[in-house]
Amino acid sequence: MGLFRRNASKKETGEGRETAPEVAAPADGEDAGATERPERGPFDSSQVTGMGPRVDLGAIWLPVLPGLELRMEVDKKTQKVTGVSATLGGSGLQVQAFAAPRTDGIWDEVRAEIGTSITRQGGTVDDVPGTFGRELIARIPATGPDGQPAVRPARFVGFDGPRWFLRGVLSGRAAIDPEAARPLESVFANVVVVRDGNPRPPRDLLTLSLPKNARQGGTPDGEPADGPDGAAPQTPSFDPLTRGPEITEIR
Repeated sequence: MGLFRRNASKKETGEGRETAPEVAAPADGEDAGATERPERGPFDSSQVTGMGPRVDLGAIWLPVLPGLELRMEVDKKTQKVTGVSATLGGSGLQVQAFAAPRTDGIWDEVRAEIGTSITRQGGTVDDVPGTFGRELIARIPATGPDGQPAVRPARFVGFDGPRWFLRGVLSGRAAIDPEAARPLESVFANVVVVRDGNPRPPRDLLTLSLPKNARQGGTPDGEPADGPDGAAPQTPSFDPLTRGPEITEIR
């Protein structure tokens, strides 16, 4: 399913919200405007002075909250980590980071492609202003537990960073309830993207990795995988644009 083509983007701002607390100060002789604290995240690794209360997943440093549960999504064919899903209560947030052109953003084009894809599947999409600029409110055809046709709501949010693009998908209660969405919006807002210096084609998925303790064989029940407040992979993922099983297990 083709969801990515290169195109310029104009980001829009939304209402104010929480941002990461640690932001790098400009070095001596450096243009302050280039590194001054942005009003909103997500953030590039050059804009922060430390990882803070986040779990290190390679290209993404993901904030953790009390009760937040993480699950790494692994491609069964390549065994590569393709994304991370965070759940809190009855809500979920899937996050993926991609390479982007140095000067052009891609969210406008990606948003249009996602909308077209969902419409072709028989769903509906509204392109509306939101917390991070333009976003999509989608209703996606699904099959209910009883085998009958159902509709699954989802919110697609995106952010164009310096040479990277971050996409988030809010599901469950967070897709329709602003109060339920607020904690996961804060998680997305405080993500730090670590873009390596290697040349990458636009839309190339940035490399993620399992948390340190997970790579060493997991942790005892109730113990965080890497970072505070329960980062152990436990919960299902959600990718409304992928056909087939929605749960991808860690190998």
